[in-house]
Amino acid sequence: MLTVENLSKQFGATQVLDDVSFTLEQGKVMSILGSSGSGKTTLLRCLNGLETPQKGKIIVDGTCIWQTGESMNGRMKDSPFGLVFQGFHLFPQYTALQNVMLAPSLRLKKQKLPAAQYKEQIQQLRQRASQLLERMGLSHRADSYPYQLSGGQQQRVAIARALIMEPQILCFDEPTSALDPELTREVIKVLQQLKEEKTTMIVVTHQMRLAKAISDEVAYMAYGRIWERGPVEEFFQNPKTEKLAAFLASATAHE
Repeated sequence: MLTVENLSKQFGATQVLDDVSFTLEQGKVMSILGSSGSGKTTLLRCLNGLETPQKGKIIVDGTCIWQTGESMNGRMKDSPFGLVFQGFHLFPQYTALQNVMLAPSLRLKKQKLPAAQYKEQIQQLRQRASQLLERMGLSHRADSYPYQLSGGQQQRVAIARALIMEPQILCFDEPTSALDPELTREVIKVLQQLKEEKTTMIVVTHQMRLAKAISDEVAYMAYGRIWERGPVEEFFQNPKTEKLAAFLASATAHE
């Protein structure tokens, strides 16, 4: 489903991504572990078209969607990626249902459809959004505003908002970092459900518990590079580099 080749990104003199390459099969979940500043979030932002790398290639389902020298302008319009942000980024003036509907409804407005057709499309969109909230266990919260929702509920609204765009690959940036243990369990349950439905996912996290619960494979990033990658059990039980072994020992101590 996804092939990333030699992706590199600099901010000034700082090399944030350094020749990052990996592949991801359709329906699989890859978690990316690493300390703050390792390049994890920048990698997701490059994949989603929010940052432009200086070098590399991104191939999705056999089609090259970006390569060295191209602009990221326009990438977001038909991006095969969906991104769930670390801080939820829900619009406070809209209800849960309206937040989920917002992006596709704006897309519909741009099409300038006849009034009757537009009304029909909006109704179908509202039904789809309601189904996604029900799938997230939030049908009773459709008319609630973000301030009326717990962190776990806001995260699930954000997931529904990403899913309504029907991305081929769903990306998560630290989906449980702002949540307490109980709310973390809520979100892990949703991610496990998505995994069972064969949703292709990339999950950036510093929490080993999350990575172990949902991953088919795990990668370790440091200094803008992927140092080690493998099936989840092998990754945690048999680290092949001293750098990963030290990271796992430190992370275990803090968890």
